[in-house]
Amino acid sequence: MEAKNRASLTYRLRYATRNPARIGPYARRLARDTWLRARARDHVGYYRSVMRSDTARSPYGAVGSTARRHWNALGRLQFDYLAGHGLKPSDRMLEIGCGNLRAGHLFIGHLDTGHYHGIDISPDILFAAQDTLVEYGLQDKLPCLTPVRDLRLAFLPERHFTVVHAHSVFSHSPISVIEECLANVGRVLAPGGFFDFTFNRTEGEEHHVLREDFYYRTSTLVGLAREHGLDARFMDDWEQGNTHKQSKLRLTAAT
Repeated sequence: MEAKNRASLTYRLRYATRNPARIGPYARRLARDTWLRARARDHVGYYRSVMRSDTARSPYGAVGSTARRHWNALGRLQFDYLAGHGLKPSDRMLEIGCGNLRAGHLFIGHLDTGHYHGIDISPDILFAAQDTLVEYGLQDKLPCLTPVRDLRLAFLPERHFTVVHAHSVFSHSPISVIEECLANVGRVLAPGGFFDFTFNRTEGEEHHVLREDFYYRTSTLVGLAREHGLDARFMDDWEQGNTHKQSKLRLTAAT
């Protein structure tokens, strides 16, 4: 893992020199995000506005997929990994940042009826998730989709979920949002349950790009999990054999 800082002026100038066609889109994104940040009370409010803007253009693009085929491939990658690492039909699953069910439609099809609960801060992307349920004929699996204001998870039952999953959520979250989740996820985890999440990993200085993409050292997140009674295991095999750029941690209740 390189120790590059994508927020540094040197990196941005070098990147612009190598990719001149991306200067215009970057400038437009910077202008939009500056406007949205000025109108938002906090990061969640800001990112909800980002998702509303992105979803209006393309629900697939809003969740980081360049096209439908890419959306399908990333969903399959998440599902195949989790199915190969302990996900059973009888599991009760909470997906944090479920988006428009890129992987969620596969999880719902695999799990027993009523065993999937997806949450997201964006009502707009959850409307797109409803369309996905209809497209794949998953209504009878009775999935629950809930918009949330934060990641305190206070409305969810204690010790209920055997699997909690968050893909590409902490990669867009400041450390305060991550800590809020880690401080509360242990309450909803069932005995023996686990929480898998991905993050943008750096071995250098922790940084963000436009307050949309955040980069953390593994040790920072492992230490934060430990503070909240959770053991963390780095999932090395997640990075083997696929081109996905994020890393993965699995959290369990500390023993």
